[in-house]
Amino acid sequence: MMAVHPGSAFAFSHPAHVLAFGFGAGLVRFGPGTAGTLAAWPVGWLLAGSVPPAAMLALVAILFLVGIWCCGVTGARMGVADHGAMVWDEMVAFLLILAILPRELSWQAAGFVAFRLFDIAKPPPIRWLERRLRGGFGVMFDDLVAAGYALLVLALARRLLA
Repeated sequence: MMAVHPGSAFAFSHPAHVLAFGFGAGLVRFGPGTAGTLAAWPVGWLLAGSVPPAAMLALVAILFLVGIWCCGVTGARMGVADHGAMVWDEMVAFLLILAILPRELSWQAAGFVAFRLFDIAKPPPIRWLERRLRGGFGVMFDDLVAAGYALLVLALARRLLA
């Protein structure tokens, strides 16, 4: 079992690991969650501009299910259920945010900042969920809640600024 920071040999040794490590984005030593979120941004930008919203949300749901599998497999193999280098959860959660926010740089940047703040700070019940939920579902779900908080804050900001 591996509790240390994985290398590229491990990250690219199995399809589940490739996805869990965000195609290598999670291998950065400082801020892998931020790197994973940044890696998802251009993908979300392109998809949100070319895919109908309902299809984008369906794709995010499918990627969430894929994340349960790939993060579960990778976490079990590493011996650390939610290793920081696994960034698929951040990527999928941020794709959800990009699917909902206006396709304007200011809103998307605000979504990025809000999501990273909630994902790092883990206000209730995020930290509680992170500690209680197991396996790939636990890895994926707490980031989904952080994305929900980010969207809620941005919706309130939009309401107050309108």
